[in-house]
Parts: sequence; C-alpha cells; structure tokens
Amino acid sequence: MAIYHLHVKVIGRKAGRSAVASAAYRSASRLRDERIERSHDFSAKRGVVHSEVMLPEDAPDAWRDREWLWNDVEAFEVRKDAQLAREVEFALPCELSQAQGIELARDFVQAEFVSQGMVADLNVHWDKAEDGSPKPHAHVMLTMRSVDENGFGAKVRDWNRTELVERWRERWAELANERLAELDIDARIDHRSLEAQGIALEPQTQIGAPAQRIEGSGLDAGDIEADRAELHREIARNNGARIIADPSVALDAITHQQSTFTRKDIAKFAHRHSDGVEQFNTVVATLSNAPDLVELGMDGRGEDRFTTRQMIETEQRLHRAAERIDLDERHAVSDAHREAALARAAQHGLVLSGEQTDALAHITDGRGLGVIVGLAGTGKSAMLGVARQAWAAAGYEVRGAALSGIAAENLEGGSGIPSRTIASMEHGWGQGRDLLTARDVLVIDEAGMVGTRQLERVISHAADAGAKVVLVGDPQQLQAIEAGAAFRSIHERHGGVEIGQVRRQREDWQREATRDLAISKIGAAISAYDAQSMVHQAATRDEARAELVERWDRDRQAYPEASRIILTHTNDEVRALNQAARERMRIAGDLGDEVQVTVERGTRNFASGDRVMFLRNERGLGVKNGTLGVIEDVSIQRMTVQTDDGRSVRFDLKDYAHIDHGYAATIHKAQGMTVDRTHVLATPGMDAHGSYVALSRHRDGMDLHYGGDDFSTRERLDRTLSRDRAKDMASDYEQVDPAQSYAERRGISFRQRVVEIVRRIVPEKLRDRIGGLLDGLRSPADGEPMQERGPGPGRESVGARIGDAGRTPGGGNLATGVPPDANVPVDPEAALRSARTKALVRHARALDAVLSTGNADGQGSPEQMRELRDARSAFEKVRPYGWRDAEAAYVKSPELVREAGAGRVNRIVLALQLETEIRTGMDIDPGRRADRFVERWQKLDRTSQHQYQAGDMSGYKSTRLAMSDMAKSLERDPQLESLLANRKRELGINVGSGRRLGAELAFSHGIAKGRGIGI
Repeated sequence: MAIYHLHVKVIGRKAGRSAVASAAYRSASRLRDERIERSHDFSAKRGVVHSEVMLPEDAPDAWRDREWLWNDVEAFEVRKDAQLAREVEFALPCELSQAQGIELARDFVQAEFVSQGMVADLNVHWDKAEDGSPKPHAHVMLTMRSVDENGFGAKVRDWNRTELVERWRERWAELANERLAELDIDARIDHRSLEAQGIALEPQTQIGAPAQRIEGSGLDAGDIEADRAELHREIARNNGARIIADPSVALDAITHQQSTFTRKDIAKFAHRHSDGVEQFNTVVATLSNAPDLVELGMDGRGEDRFTTRQMIETEQRLHRAAERIDLDERHAVSDAHREAALARAAQHGLVLSGEQTDALAHITDGRGLGVIVGLAGTGKSAMLGVARQAWAAAGYEVRGAALSGIAAENLEGGSGIPSRTIASMEHGWGQGRDLLTARDVLVIDEAGMVGTRQLERVISHAADAGAKVVLVGDPQQLQAIEAGAAFRSIHERHGGVEIGQVRRQREDWQREATRDLAISKIGAAISAYDAQSMVHQAATRDEARAELVERWDRDRQAYPEASRIILTHTNDEVRALNQAARERMRIAGDLGDEVQVTVERGTRNFASGDRVMFLRNERGLGVKNGTLGVIEDVSIQRMTVQTDDGRSVRFDLKDYAHIDHGYAATIHKAQGMTVDRTHVLATPGMDAHGSYVALSRHRDGMDLHYGGDDFSTRERLDRTLSRDRAKDMASDYEQVDPAQSYAERRGISFRQRVVEIVRRIVPEKLRDRIGGLLDGLRSPADGEPMQERGPGPGRESVGARIGDAGRTPGGGNLATGVPPDANVPVDPEAALRSARTKALVRHARALDAVLSTGNADGQGSPEQMRELRDARSAFEKVRPYGWRDAEAAYVKSPELVREAGAGRVNRIVLALQLETEIRTGMDIDPGRRADRFVERWQKLDRTSQHQYQAGDMSGYKSTRLAMSDMAKSLERDPQLESLLANRKRELGINVGSGRRLGAELAFSHGIAKGRGIGI
C-alpha cells in the first residue's frame, strides 16, 4: 500500500558528520574525503537502484562527480559547526515499478529543488522488508548555498523556511497522486492525514537500516537511522506540536476512515501522535475543544460520538447532489427500446427474472438517480448489460466505474459497459478530459465500498453536468475503506430496487444460505454448509491449512475444468496457502521448470502451469489489480500469461513485476468474483461482511476450514464470523426511522435486532456487576484448579481496597454485591472467595515483612519466618499451589507484594492466575487458555475505558497496570504467545510492529512505561 513519508533534516559538522561520508553511504559507493584524508567505502551496500547528481543552470559541470561536489562543500564550509547539506527523504509508492519510481523521484527533485538553484544528489533505494515486501524510497542531499559557474556563493536563508517544507510535503503528495492516477493505479497518499493515510509513524515502518553504528566512518547513528525508537518519538513529538497548533489536522486524520468517533478514538490518536504524558494531555485537550468538533450524542453502546463540521458538510453536499440528480427527469428510455433490449437478451439465452426486470425498469425510467441493492450472485451485471443496450438505443453514452481495477474489469466483462477506476475517472476530470454531460449514464458498481468523500465528488460532478447516475451494490458486503456508508445512506433516503433472488449458486439450499449471509444470519448459513459436510475443523490452523490444500488438490484433479480459488483474510495466510498449493502442483508434475525471479513482493519461484495474480493495473497489458491467469512461459527476463478471459499477455519483468502466485487470494480481492468452487480458511480477523463475500463466491461448492487454536468451538466460529462492523454516517444520528425501515426491508426485524443486542450485551454487564472483583471461580468439574478471575467492565473500580473479610467500605460483600443488612443465606463460594482473599493478604504481609527486614540471605526473624510458614500453609489449604504461584508473580513484579499486603489485590489476583496457567499449561487445552487471555484482556480494556470516561483516574491507572502485567506475562509463556500471534486484532493491535507480542500489546495500548502513558 502506498504510504506517505517525507522527512527533512540537516547534515552538520557539529555532530561530527561528514557530507562525503553521507553521500557515500546513500549512493553505496567509495568516496575519498579530502578534508580528513580517508576513504568511506559503502560499495557493498545493496538496494541502491539509481544514483545521480542533478545540477541547476550555471552550476559547474564537474559537480556531476559526487566526490568532487561534496569535497567542495566540505572545503567551502570552514566553521566547526557548519551545516553541510539538507537531506529530504521520502517514500515512493510501492505500486510503481522501479523505472516509474525513479522517474517520479527525478521529476519531484527537478521541480522542487534543482529548478530553485539547489544541487541535488538523488539516490533511490529499493529495499525489502523482512516479509519480502518492497520499501522503495529516495534520499536527496541538497546544497545550501547559491551557485554559479564559479562555485558556491552566499547561503540562501529562504531555503530554511518552515513554510517551504510544508510546500514540499504538499507538492510531493500532489505529484505522486497525479502519477498514480495517470497509471490507473487505485492508491493515494495525503500529506495531511498522518496515520490514517499510512504515514510511517511506527518504528517498524521507518525507512533506514538496522540499529548500528559504523565507527570511524564519519557517520553517526542519525546517518543510518540507528535509533529508530528515537526517530519515532521525534516524529510523534513534532506531530503533537502540529496538532496543538492546528487540531483540524488530527480531526481530518481520524475521520479519514470513519465518519464518527468516540473519546477513546481521540485518546488513541493522541497517544500515537504525542510524546510523553504532558503532550498527550495537551493534545487530548486541544482535540476535545477543537472548534470543528461536533458532538452527535450517544450511540447504541452508550458512548458519546463525535464528528467534524467538514464531515457533516461533505454528507450534506452528497445528499444535496443526490437530490438534484433524483429530481432530474431527462433520462427516460422508451418502452420500445427497453423491450427491444430484453428481446435481444432472450435471443442469446438470457431471460431476466421478475426482480431483474423491475430493476431494469427502475434504472431506465426518467429519474436521474437509480439505486440497485443486489445480493451476491443475483445477476446484477447481466441486468446492467440489458440496460446498456436500452440506454445506447436511446442515444445515451454509458460509462462504468468502480473503486478497484478488478471490480471495473468485472463490471465491463459482465455487462459490456466500458469501465475504469473512479480514481482514474476523477483524474481525467481534473485534467479537463472525459467530463460528464447530460447525455451520459454513469454506472458505479460495488458502490458500498466507495467512501463518502469520494462518492460526494462524483455525485456532485454528475449533478453539475446533468448526467444520470446508477449506484449498484450491497451495503452488507465489504465496507468502504474510507469513511462513511454513503451508498446505504442514499438508498435509505431515495429508495431503490432490490434483487434478492440469488442466481449464482446452482442448488436451492446454497442460494438460501447466501440470503442468510446477506441478512447477517451467518451461523445459519454455516450450519447449512456443515449439514452437507462442507465445514471442517482441525486441531490447529496449520492442520486446517494442510487439510484445505489436500481437499483443494483432490478437487482440482477430479474437476480439472472447474474454476476455483482459495480465500482467506490476511496476506500472510495467502502466501502460505500459495506455497502449499503450488507444492502440490509440483509433486503432481503439473509445473514446468522452476525459474527464480524477483518480483514486487520479493523472490518467488515461477514455472509454466503456475496460477498467478496481477497486482497492479496496467493499461498497456490490459490487466488489473486482481486479474488471474496461468503462466504459459517464464524466464528470468520475461513472462507470458494466459488470463482467465483467454488473452495471452507477455511482458518483461523489469517493466512489470507486480505479480504473485494466484492459487489463493484475500477476501477483499474476491468481491465481485465468481468461480465454480471456493475453499475458505477462516481466521479471527474475519467479520460478517468478509464472511458474506467469502462464502458466496461459488457456483457449485464451498468448503470452510478452521483451526481449533483460532476457534475452540463452532459457536465461537459463528460468533466471530458474525461480527457486524458496518460503517456509519454522521447523519445516522439525526434520524432513526430510515435505518429501521432499511433493516426491515432487508428482512431484519428492528425489534428482533434490539432483542438480540440486549441478549448479547446486557447479561454480561449484569453478571459483571453482580460478580464483583473476584467473581468467576471455576468449578472443579472443569478439570482445572480453582482460579480467581481478573476485573471486568462494570465491576468495582480497579485499585479499590478490600478488607480481610472481602467486604466493601460500607460493609457490603464485594463478591456478591449484597448489602450488609440483607437477610440472605451464606453463599459457600462467596465464603471461599473471602477465605482466599484473607489468605492472600496475610501471605503478602508476611512476605513483605521478611523482605523489608530480612538479612542478606533473605531470612527474617524467627517470628517472621514462622508467620510466613503459617501464611503459606493457610494459603495452601484454601488454594492449592496458591502461595507458590503468588511468589512466582512477586519475583517478576516485586511491587505487587506491598499492594497485596495493603489489600489492593486486583493485580496479584490476575498475576496469580497467569502463573497458575503457565504452571499447568501443559494440562489445559491451549485454545481455551488463549480464549481466556483474550476475554480477560478485552474486559480489562473495556473497564479502563469506562474508568477514563468516568474520570476515575486511580482506577484507570491500576487497570492499565494490570494490563501491563498481562502483557509482560507472555515473555515467560512462549506457547501462549505463539497461540495469540494470530489474534492480534482481538487484542486491539491493528498495525503490527515486528516486536514480540507482549511488547506490541504494551505499545499499542499505551501501557509501555517508556511512553509515560497510563502509569
């Protein structure tokens, strides 16, 4: 994915740096430094694909020699603290080929630096990340003085202006986006939107070498990005300052991918874009009081939601433009033209259903706005093909557009409507080309994936031109990457026609399952496939993957003419499945000679017979991002592929290397795809929208595989794959009835939906409140030791003191929530909890006394040692192994001893349970241990949110410490850490950092002590 990164810094002698050494490193060359009479040799460095000195007019031609240029700079600057050069470093879009990336970098450097009189030493690096993905970027070293034919003159102070850096940042985004659009690549960068646009703020996304220092080379740590953590803090600090100066920068970023947000979202964003607790608090306060912030009220979960004035204005423009189009009745198609189109389709064997005929009538009437909501596989494209003929006969020009290249290709292939990406179309409009007119019909397919801002621009342009717009999609399928649910909102306001008769699947029960998927009855759909032996559980994900490939291979050999695809959620799983599938192909002798080549995602082996996927739009080849095919011929230099539509595509790999194996694909790439058979590997990152897409791509059959380490039960699988992550609009909070009627039109009873929400949420909260701090003891029937459970949402504030009797300060029983004067029978479990609490506190006090006054051997007085033995014995009676597990936890976190002795037992209860699970880990089902960790973590996270919103900072601090203890516990439990590695999203980690999981949890949730947050 294209990211935005542009960083400016000065190379100065004050820090002991050398311009010659810096130039040698960046160009991977050997240069002699005349000032210190030594050579700097970095010629062994790899990854430099272009190196060039670019000169302004009148500069001495001798400076094209890099060594000459920077030695002249060193000689001219005589001060000990001289500033020698300015460096501008920027990331190149990884969607570009090397030649395109170099060309883009040269154009930017020429326009912004060389044309202004600077000498620019440009070096383009095409490094690879650990996973093989490309990290293309450019380093530009710039001179800081005016130049003429005689050499250097005065320093140009204007080149130091902050405003100039901002201009460079903006111009780089504009130029890169313009080039991406020209190449029909659906990716964009934005210099303003920080993390939400992919700015590399995390250490793992920074450009540079591993932390190291090259002694005596003239390069300090800054030259080779040695201290990446410090660079991250510097960027976070600078971004925090920018936000404080202009909070709209942050609000734009937060609303890039979501129309509304909560206080938690503000805090998370502030944490990532500030350095230290003081700046964090200032950023939060600045955002909370920003003039553009708009409070919308509470959502269904009781959280306050916010948006921005800009987002509200965008939505208002969208709806005004849609209203203007809808009221325009100049685009009628006569009955004669419509009937003729239907007759021609019938001659070719296509007879539209009643629903399809109604949809055809709807979009060919006189209104300027048409909306079609069609379930997956209902024949939307076929109906649009008939509409195209009717529109063409009536004299209209029909154009198609979609968010992605493959979706545009599918629209064109299925309907015959010439189609392109929305980004490409908008770029043409910006250049004054291909503008819409009143005689145009614009069909936007997969409209549910288009963000509010982009759809507003398109609809507004169409309204201004008087063109007709037809939106086609399904809001229940994959959600827009950018903010909003514009398609759903337009449908709610203006209505439309729905096509619910599924035609893709050939069997009735499968069509019914697809309808269940469409109305979020994911469990029912999975049960239908399970009844036909198409749902397969394995002990682990690895085993599930192996079984999937085995079944795929048998299917491939039994039905060689059928089309098929393997689908899963992540790119890492796609790569593993691709490798396993092609290994089956190789063993079966279905692949030719192996050829190892370097492509965009790293080194790959290809052979004739390999199935491949194109990963970037390329007009010259006629391929899109997502086009599939089979290799006919391959060498180190070139490849020939027969695409699935029967074309033979030949290309040089130096010109087009955006290709990978295509046996498996992500679910996101599959929307709009139709194949005979699918094989799906379910992982915890899936939700209802991805499940709908993945389980509805097939005509004949679908096999769903999952591992017990990801989903310990079928119920857990159903629950995960049913998660609703539909996006909202700011306008949703102004009106309720349209949303209700929309849900009911989709077959979802509004009352039933409320009942379901209550069933899922309220009992859990109620149990948490009743259960109290130490609720949740497991029954011996479970086959596990009796264990206390950590705090959860709605329980007593973490950090509250409890007495020896386990009672609240008012005398009530904390474990049951029963007031002291209540006339109720004694609960044996409550009594056991109270006894355990007393034993735990007594043991901690005894141990603390020994540690505080003991001698060098850790021995206290005879009385103290006797009390410790008695305390251990008492603890053992009420909780076997309890004192041993507690002392193991105290060794790792000594501060817990005094906390527990003072009656603050929340953290030690959790730590004790973790130690018990580590000790007994071999006897407990690993999947259940991972489930409990995730559940516990999520409850602590929710508790901390409630405490923060309620202003309970003492409780909030203690809860965050408990989360920190959990994160640290993974360092001594590698089995559990391994099991949780694939469940990062459930733990709130959305962007991986390359750290071990415990450190990643601490950093993602702001509980790392180095950040000074939450402690």
